[in-house]
Amino acid sequence: MNNLMRWQPAGVSNWPWFGRLNDLRDEIDRLFDLPLAEMARTPSILSGWTPALDVYENKDNLVVRAELPGMKREDIEVTIHDDSLSISGERKMEQKAKDTEVYRAERFFGRFLRTVTLPSPVAVEKVKAQYVDGILTITLPKTEEAKPKQITVETA
Repeated sequence: MNNLMRWQPAGVSNWPWFGRLNDLRDEIDRLFDLPLAEMARTPSILSGWTPALDVYENKDNLVVRAELPGMKREDIEVTIHDDSLSISGERKMEQKAKDTEVYRAERFFGRFLRTVTLPSPVAVEKVKAQYVDGILTITLPKTEEAKPKQITVETA
């Protein structure tokens, strides 16, 4: 009945959770590096004017909604190239009356460009864009190949 074991200090290699901690540290590093990498790749972020986007899908369509308040329809451009949707435009600064003093100026003006990689192929010829109350809604119908298919299960 001699079950005594020699004591060894806990080392890094003996700790089974060390690999998971390394993975966690790598993931945290990736999360902090991602926004910085995005800023370096997208100069519009540095200018401060980047409209907010929502992208969602249902079984037939991808839908992109962009907040573009204060813009005119003719100042907005939507393009599709390969698997990317780009929304660009310019929000022009309003002319201020003479002899005015600005106490606060928080709205952004100038050019912007937002590009989104589309998660599935779309029928480009059927894409529709609507601009209502400062919200641009782009409906991108999926191609037949990209739509989910119902498979009938048969019995033997």
